[in-house]
Amino acid sequence: MGENTEKNQIRVWCDGCYDMVHFGHANSLRQAKALGGVLIVGVHTDEEISKHKGPPVFTQEERYKMVRAIKWVDQVVEGAPYVTTLETLDKYQCDFCVHGDDITVTAEGIDTYHLVKSAGKYREVSRTAGVSTTDLVGRMLLLTREHFKRGDKEYTVALDHSSNLGTDSTARSPYTGCSQFLPTTQKIIQFSSGLSPKPTDRVVYVAGAFDLFHVGHLDFLEAAHAQGDFLIVGLHTDLEVNRYKGSNYPIMNLHERVLSVLACKYVHEVVIGAPYSVTADLMDHFNVDVVCHGATPIALDADSSDPYTVPKERSCFKILNSGNTMTTEDIVQRIICHRLEFEERNSKKEKKENIAIKAAAKKHSTQNGDCKTTKSEIA
Repeated sequence: MGENTEKNQIRVWCDGCYDMVHFGHANSLRQAKALGGVLIVGVHTDEEISKHKGPPVFTQEERYKMVRAIKWVDQVVEGAPYVTTLETLDKYQCDFCVHGDDITVTAEGIDTYHLVKSAGKYREVSRTAGVSTTDLVGRMLLLTREHFKRGDKEYTVALDHSSNLGTDSTARSPYTGCSQFLPTTQKIIQFSSGLSPKPTDRVVYVAGAFDLFHVGHLDFLEAAHAQGDFLIVGLHTDLEVNRYKGSNYPIMNLHERVLSVLACKYVHEVVIGAPYSVTADLMDHFNVDVVCHGATPIALDADSSDPYTVPKERSCFKILNSGNTMTTEDIVQRIICHRLEFEERNSKKEKKENIAIKAAAKKHSTQNGDCKTTKSEIA
């Protein structure tokens, strides 16, 4: 039996809240999938999350749906226990459990993976630096533009007296909500499908901000995917999104939004920094057969023109009603309406993690470095 065949028979277990599913979650699942052949993901209930961590932003049904749409996930287990047990691994015939190298504890401060760790059925992958649900909630609560403020003047344009926008990654401050994510071509390649449309494929093109990727986006992309064989998503720049949405949008910068969309199983390709107006050049370059837009209002381009003039003239523009009316603004309103709850949640989570980190450091020190955790390094 070859090495690849043996690996394909390995069943890997992951679990978590998967609240406000972002590319950090997707990247950990991508790494977990690389350790075996089948990836099974357990998602906790709203009740369990509220008890141990604080109120989730999304409902459990929304979270189940989001995780199912991540392209590396083979099966979702609804209502998975908050503390991972050997019984759970056995029930789903999993060889081991995988989690990121961040700290996860119960309301009592107990490591949620202590049972599988003791049994030698735990593997660790590198957490994606610069993004977390806590961080994203913080960006919304601050109501500032600091999360996409950048220091390189070559890429900035003044929007007001206090904030500039651009695309470099020099900003640093988890307390102001600045993104610390460092985009690389390797990460994009890891997320990319690597596929090209076949000559006979019907190519579908959609464009937008796709900020705080959520179930509304998901249902729309599923509907767009059903219109053809190859789905291309154009993502607008941070500057463009801020022009037509205003306020502190986008919450996630362009690089983060690219990975969030690429992780969706319905998407084949992404155009990074797509023009707001769908041009003839763009349609001809990608051999686009149909251009779709959701049922939400269409903002005019900066010159007050209709961004879909060309596809309309070619009679290939289609409005899709996915049946889901959720928008990014709705997500932000959920946060704002429960602002104090989420601020308390973030504060409690930080305190618990700091206590756990100090305890781990003390244990490590007393053991003279004899008990080091081995990470599974998958770049």
